[in-house]
Amino acid sequence: MFQMKPFQVAVPVLFLMALTSHAPAQSQSANGDVSEADKIVVSVTNIVAPVLVTDRAGNIIDGLQPQQFHLFDNKKEQNIHVDVAFEPISLVVAIEASERIDGPILAQIKHLGTLLPLVVGDHGEAAVMAFDSRLRVLQDFTPDPDKVKVAIDKINAGNSSSRMIDAVDRAVFMLRNRPKDNRKIVLLVSETRDQASEGRVRESLIDAQLSNVVVYPVNITQLMVRLTGKPPTPRPNAIAVTAQPSVMGHPPTPTSDAVNYGIQNEVQFAPLLQEIYKDTKRIFIDSPTEVFAKGTGGAEFSFVKERGLEEAVQRISQEIRSQYLITYDPNNKGEPGFHAIAVTLDNPGYIAKTRPGYWQGGGKQ
Repeated sequence: MFQMKPFQVAVPVLFLMALTSHAPAQSQSANGDVSEADKIVVSVTNIVAPVLVTDRAGNIIDGLQPQQFHLFDNKKEQNIHVDVAFEPISLVVAIEASERIDGPILAQIKHLGTLLPLVVGDHGEAAVMAFDSRLRVLQDFTPDPDKVKVAIDKINAGNSSSRMIDAVDRAVFMLRNRPKDNRKIVLLVSETRDQASEGRVRESLIDAQLSNVVVYPVNITQLMVRLTGKPPTPRPNAIAVTAQPSVMGHPPTPTSDAVNYGIQNEVQFAPLLQEIYKDTKRIFIDSPTEVFAKGTGGAEFSFVKERGLEEAVQRISQEIRSQYLITYDPNNKGEPGFHAIAVTLDNPGYIAKTRPGYWQGGGKQ
C-alpha cells in the first residue's frame, strides 16, 4: 500500500559493522577475510532513498504520484512510502584551499558566496570549511547568507596537501547534530584526488550514509590546475602504478584505472561499492569524489570557468528540490551482504536515479 507521509529521517543505506559503541570489533585473517565468529548480524529498519526522476533527455520530472513508483531491494519489490514535501537544508560547503588552486581558480570559487542561497533556500542554513593539510571551519551553521559570503571571501590558498576525504568526514560530523528533519548536504569543491588524508573512503562513506548525508562534488578540472597552478616539487611514487591492486584483481595501468573507475552508471558502480564495504583488500581509488557522489545518492559535476560553476550549483539546487523521498522497511532484511536498490516507474520513458544500495552485515559472503 502506498501513502503520503511527513518526512522522517530514517536510518539510510546502511553498512553496520562494528560502528556502534556496543558492537564487538571484527577480526580479520591475514588475507583480509572476516571470521564467522566475528561477523555481526544487524537488523535494518527503515531505509530512505532520495529519488530523482528524469526523462531520457535528462529533463527533471515533477508531479508524480506515489503509486507510480516501484522499489526493488535485491529484485524483491518493497512496500514503500513516497514523500514529495521539501524540507529545510543544512549544508556544509567544503572548499579545497591548496596552493594548486590559487589564483584564477580560487577567484572563481569565491563566487560561490553569491550562489549558495540557491541551494540553502529561505529556511536553510550553511557552514563553510576550507581544507589543505588543515581543516578549518570558517563559518559555523548560520541562516545568514552574508556571513557565508564573508567566510568564503576570506579563503586563502595554503600548502600543497588536500585532505579531501578527511574534509568530507568532518563535514558529516558537523551535520550529524543538525535538526533531524533537515536535508543534510555536503557541497564539495575540490580536485578529484586526495592528498594526505588520514582517513579512508570506506569509513567516510559509511559515516555519510549512517548520517543520511548526500555529497555533491563540484570538481576542479585537472586541466585548470595544470594551466594555472604552481609546478609541484617532483618526488618518486613509493608504489608503482602496476603494483597497485585493483577491484578487478588485475594490476592497474594508467588506462585500466580509468576503465575501472570511470564509471558511468550505478550498475557498473555496484561491484566497486561492494569491495569498498568488504574492505578485504586495499583498493586503489583514483577518484574518491565519484565514490562519495554515487555512494550517497548525489551527483558529480565539474567546471572550467565560472559559468560552469554557476550551472553546477543551479543543477544541484534543482535536483535537491525535485527529489522524491522513498522510505521502506525491507521485507528481505535477513539477507546478508550487498542489497542493490532499483526504482522503476509505470512510465517506461522515465528514469529514476537513487543510491545504488546498502550493506547488510552478517552471514556468509
